[in-house]
Amino acid sequence: MQLTFTKSFVKDYQRLPSKIQTQVDKQLAFLLDKFDHPSLNLKKMKDPRNIWEGRISRSYRFTFQIAGDLYILRRAGKHDILQKP
Repeated sequence: MQLTFTKSFVKDYQRLPSKIQTQVDKQLAFLLDKFDHPSLNLKKMKDPRNIWEGRISRSYRFTFQIAGDLYILRRAGKHDILQKP
């Protein structure tokens, strides 16, 4: 699997504190290495576009879609990003 980033994800990532950016990087490495890693706490959202959410930290999440052998990273931020994944 490979990662690809939407413009929204890149903007969100750049706005995150550097400590959280480091955590994002760690969680994305887990996503690539082991999809069912417990710290990711992955869940399929109730969204017709088949969007998933993953945990960055207690307060931060990221969203993504799966297309073939790609993880399309959509958003990253606090829980409120889940309102518009």
